[in-house]
Amino acid sequence: MSVATIRKNDTVIVKNGASAGKTGKVLLVDRLKNRVLVEGLNLCKKTLKKSQDNPQGGIVDKEAAMAVSNLMNYCPNCKKGVRVARRRDEKRAIRVCKTAGCDHAFDS
Repeated sequence: MSVATIRKNDTVIVKNGASAGKTGKVLLVDRLKNRVLVEGLNLCKKTLKKSQDNPQGGIVDKEAAMAVSNLMNYCPNCKKGVRVARRRDEKRAIRVCKTAGCDHAFDS
């Protein structure tokens, strides 16, 4: 079993596909299917039936899951997608940017 580099609440950048170059926050990670739900990216149309909660019904935009292989962690200091290394702190392992060694970008 490999260590997951992308976790919930991480900021990621899309490497390829229709949303290439866009960034967003991870909402959900499905490790069994290797899929990730990212806020505001990979939108699809969803039709809603009329109900008490939604009396008009209609069509709404909704995020769809995308493959983990299409995403990279985004480092705000480097302003690009980066790979992540794990370094040992006093008591715990922290994730750091491999290009510049920025640690505050991934673990809070």
